[in-house]
Amino acid sequence: MTATGADHDSAGTTSRGWWWWERRRGAALDIGLGLASAFECALEGVKFAGDAGVPVPAGVLFGLVAGVTLAARRRWPVAVVLVSIAVTPANMGFLLGIVGLYTLAASEVPRRITAALAGMCLAGTFIVTFVRMNQSVDDGAFDGGRWLVPLFSGVMALGLTAPPLLLGLYIGARRRLMESLRERADSLERELSLLADRAEERAEWARTEERTRIAREMHDVVAHRVSLMVVHAAALQAVARKDPEKAVKNAVLVGDMGRQALTELREMLGVLRTGEAVRRADRAARADVPDVPAAVPLAAVGAAAAAAAAAAEEGPCLADIEALVGQSREAGMVVELTVHGVERAYDALVEQTAYRVIQEALTNVHKHAAGAKVMVRLAHRDAEVAMQIENGPADGATADAGLPSGGNGLVGMRERVLALGGVFVSGVTDAGGWRVSAVLPSRGEGL
Repeated sequence: MTATGADHDSAGTTSRGWWWWERRRGAALDIGLGLASAFECALEGVKFAGDAGVPVPAGVLFGLVAGVTLAARRRWPVAVVLVSIAVTPANMGFLLGIVGLYTLAASEVPRRITAALAGMCLAGTFIVTFVRMNQSVDDGAFDGGRWLVPLFSGVMALGLTAPPLLLGLYIGARRRLMESLRERADSLERELSLLADRAEERAEWARTEERTRIAREMHDVVAHRVSLMVVHAAALQAVARKDPEKAVKNAVLVGDMGRQALTELREMLGVLRTGEAVRRADRAARADVPDVPAAVPLAAVGAAAAAAAAAAEEGPCLADIEALVGQSREAGMVVELTVHGVERAYDALVEQTAYRVIQEALTNVHKHAAGAKVMVRLAHRDAEVAMQIENGPADGATADAGLPSGGNGLVGMRERVLALGGVFVSGVTDAGGWRVSAVLPSRGEGL
C-alpha cells in the first residue's frame, strides 16, 4: 500500500525511498524478491541450457536477466508478467510469475488488461505442463495414463494463476477502500475545521453586533439626557440671580433628567451583568467536568442578547414621544408635534426605534442648531409608521451650549432603521436647516 504525503512528512527523511519506491522497506523487499527470482531462474537456466543445446553460462545469464526484472514489479507490473509468460516455455520463473501476477492484480492497471494477462498466464502454464507431461508419458517417466495429463495440467495452471490473482484483487480492493476512507477522513477534518472557523466568525460577528447595539443604546440614553441637562444648566446659570423661581424649576428638571439617565444606564448595565453572570455560571458548571472545554463565547452572547431583547420590550414607546417633546420644550426649544393617522400599537422594537430616532434628532438640534424651530411629524399608515424631524437654521441669538459631538448620531439612527427593514434619509433643507426622515414597517424584518 502506498503511503500518503502526510505519512512521508511524519516519517521523516530516514524513511523516504528512492527511484520509484515510496518507502525504503518497499525497495528492500522488491530487491530481495528480484535477487531470489534471479537465483531461481539461474538454477533453472542450467537445465534450460542443456535442453536447448546452448552454453550453460548463456542459460544462467538468461535466467539472471529474466529473474531480476521482478525488482521492477511496482513500476512496471505488466512488463514483469509479460517476461514471466515469455520464460514459461523454458520452465523457469515460477516466483517471477506468481509475484508478478499478484502485483498486477493489486495495482491500478485496468481490469481488462489484468484479465487478458492472467488468461495468457493460465494458458501458457497449461500448454507447457501438458506438453512436458506428454513427453514424460512417451519417455516412460510417467505411467499414470494419458487421461491424467489434462487434469494435472489444469490443476497446475489454476494453482499457479488463481491464488496470486485473487489475493492481488483482494489486496487492491482493500487498499483502495483504505485510501477512500483516509480521503473521506481528511475531507471531514477539513469540513470540521471550516465549520469551526465559521462558528468562530459568527460568534465574533454576534459579539460585535451586541457591542454595537449596546453602544448605540448608551449613546442615545446619555446623549439626549445629558444634552438637556447641559441646556437646563446653562439656563439655570443665566437666570439664577434674575429669576430664582425659574432657576429652581430648571434645577428640578436637571435633577429629574439625571435620575432618568441613571435609570436607563442601570438597565443597560443590568443587561451586561446578566450576560457576564451567564458566562460565570457556565464556566463554574464546566469546571466540575474536566473533559469539557471552556464555555463557548456565542452562548454568552446569545444570553446577553436575549436579556437585551427582554429589556428592549420594556423600553420607550410611541406613547412617550409627547413627553419627549415636552422635555425639549422645557429646555427652551420651540417644537411642534403633528400626528397623522389612527394611533395603534406596533412591535416593541419598532416603537423603540421610532422613539430613538426622534430623540436623537432633537438631541442634534440642541447640539448644532440652538434656538431653531423644530417640526416633528408622525404618520400612522396601513403597514408602516413614518416620522420626519425638520429644523430651521440656528437663530444666532441663543447661546450655543457647547455640547460635544462624536458624529455617531446619524450612523446609529440609520443602523436602527435599516436593521428593521426601514428607510432612512437625512440631509440639509433648502432653508439651511436639517431634515431627518424615517419609515419603519409595522413589523420589522428582524423580528
